Amino acid sequence: MLPTFSPTASASATPPPRPIPGSYGPPVIGALQDRLDYFWFQSQDEFFRRRAATHRSTVFRTNIPPTFPFFVGIDPRVIAVVDAAAFTALFDNTLVDKRDILIGPYNPGAGFTGGTRVGVYLDTEEPEHERVKKFAMALLHRSAQTWPTELRAGVDGMLDAVEADLAKATGDKPSANYVVPLQQCIFRFLCKALLGADPSADWLVDRFGFTILDVWLALQILPTQKIGLIQPLEELLIHSFPLPSFVIWPGYYLLYRFVEKHGAEAVEFAAREHGIGKKDAINNLLFVLGFNAFGGFSVFLPFLVAKIGEASDPAGLRPRLREEVRAVMRASGDAVFGFKAVREMPLVRSTVYEMLRMQPPVPLQFGRARKDFVLRSHGGAAFQVAKGEVLCGYQPLAMRDPEVFDRPEEFVPERFLGDEGQALLQHLFWSNGPETTQPAAGNKQCAAKEVVVDTACMLVAELFRRYDDFEVEGTSFTKLVKRQPAPSLSPAAAGAK
Repeated sequence: MLPTFSPTASASATPPPRPIPGSYGPPVIGALQDRLDYFWFQSQDEFFRRRAATHRSTVFRTNIPPTFPFFVGIDPRVIAVVDAAAFTALFDNTLVDKRDILIGPYNPGAGFTGGTRVGVYLDTEEPEHERVKKFAMALLHRSAQTWPTELRAGVDGMLDAVEADLAKATGDKPSANYVVPLQQCIFRFLCKALLGADPSADWLVDRFGFTILDVWLALQILPTQKIGLIQPLEELLIHSFPLPSFVIWPGYYLLYRFVEKHGAEAVEFAAREHGIGKKDAINNLLFVLGFNAFGGFSVFLPFLVAKIGEASDPAGLRPRLREEVRAVMRASGDAVFGFKAVREMPLVRSTVYEMLRMQPPVPLQFGRARKDFVLRSHGGAAFQVAKGEVLCGYQPLAMRDPEVFDRPEEFVPERFLGDEGQALLQHLFWSNGPETTQPAAGNKQCAAKEVVVDTACMLVAELFRRYDDFEVEGTSFTKLVKRQPAPSLSPAAAGAK
């Protein structure tokens, strides 16, 4: 559990700011030691928990990878924030600058985005940010009509493939891995719904598009990720220098030409309505498609499916979700689940929220202090932050803050139900902002915040539209029980009713 060391809320007076505990250690060696702990000796979660316990504070100084020896010009020193109260400073544009700090002090570079500084690397004070953010939000609005239909078609294709694999599986406990079919589903439906481009129009893109995006994403983020190779190979080959963008350029160029040709309407819309040139429009579209949407869904949705599909199902969640979904089906005549329908499934929605709390797609959020300011935590605890210092918020701990959440380490699918549950949404930060606020041109909150939640709900609903029950082990389905038609009443029984 996340330790709570800040003064109690009953303190009679607000204490003055105090120095932030922790240190960065000796030059080079301190950063290297923290890097080895982060990647080698400890898990990411343990790295932050141990330091919070050692310093008896949920705000402390540490180094964050990547570091020494070949990451030139990168300062690994950060102020770590692991409680819900102090975390909110990361959303205050008057306090923090988000320029070129998406994944921390390390920036993979514009070589991965065709030479364009795409929207997520722009700060709200840069004029181009508003233009690109408005374009992203308008694009999502345009896609609303086709999004549910394309998603259902993609999910049906995915589940057809999984069923076929499971039917062919042998052994004592047959299983069918769903990661590749799920990624194919995500890629195809996003291309159609978001870009208006059908991957089937280009065989190479349809067959290898999602793989290209996997490699493109990996080359950007692997210097900051633990992947579990045999040490010290991982440290020497992946965490010691930036990975080059030229490796993926042929694949990126293939996707660029695909969007240019088959997504021409979206590109023209960017120019006509938002004044964004063709090259920058395509590169921003590919980033929204590949990093924000495809990357986020590829991380989050497998966790969601696996959790709901746990064989033990100790909370009896699946039968309750099935009944809620089927009730909406009966009311809608088994129509495609759209945005309105899934908002009538409170338990499904709460389950998705709880999974976002436990497994946020992006665990770290960063911001650079625009000015000297006082960072406030629970109970009036205050810390002095200097202009230019980097704040590193670790969401998995901030969203398990025992000052806010009851049983914070447990998965509680009903957590966000009712008035009390709705009040907790202000502490759900997965979208680079509280769930109770909305994306806008002037903030850095995920433009697709609502769409992500609705899409995850639609996926859950589609599973229970198709199956009476299913079980998952890891990333494989081990059991699929097809939906049985409701028994019809005999004429005599119907007359007696």
